[in-house]
Amino acid sequence: MPSFSDFDTRGYRTVDVATGYGRWVSTYEDTVEDVMDLALLAELTVPTWSGARRTADLGCGTGRTGAWLRQRGVTGTLDGVDLTPQMLERARARGAHDRLQEGDVRATGLESGAYDLVISSLIDEHLPDLRPYYREARRLAAPGAHCVVVAFHPHFIMASGMPTHFTDASGEDIAIETHVHLLSDHVAAGLGAGWRLVEMREGIVDERWLARKPKWATFRNHPVSAALVWAREDG
Repeated sequence: MPSFSDFDTRGYRTVDVATGYGRWVSTYEDTVEDVMDLALLAELTVPTWSGARRTADLGCGTGRTGAWLRQRGVTGTLDGVDLTPQMLERARARGAHDRLQEGDVRATGLESGAYDLVISSLIDEHLPDLRPYYREARRLAAPGAHCVVVAFHPHFIMASGMPTHFTDASGEDIAIETHVHLLSDHVAAGLGAGWRLVEMREGIVDERWLARKPKWATFRNHPVSAALVWAREDG
């Protein structure tokens, strides 16, 4: 697996995930663009969102994904897990989830075989190894379940040399520990955990992006995010 240090062009001071998101929380939703993940989710043809009776939102953050799921017709139980207490406070105030708990997406403590949708958005680059995540998602999955993962595209991380980062109150740019996972790493980890890949889409730096980030013109048409949809192999 390539190391992010091989591509880093920023040289920002780096902090761990819990520290970084705990400090980023106040400006997170002003920074993360919906076109990065939510717009990509909207393009998927599976799963049928409104059909989800129990959903596990792993790495739920401030509740952005949970709120989007509710808007797409998810009326069933929605449980969220996140490593960062400050993010969970925002999600709790948002009110999209039925239950929120602090925990690791690789060992959530949620009920086995209980969820017909497991979803995660923009967390994969913080995991040193994808396999424990996919195994945990498979443990949670009920027969016929889907797992949806939106990833920070490895091509963009490598081409831009840009880690996940934020600007703190003092104006310092701070990186959050970032790992590079090729799409083939996702495929190998998902297949190895007993998932079957049923759909994949990639989001590019298009006019929507450039309207928000004109300085990214040099990355026009480069892939910046990816969505993978998995089905439980024996479902």
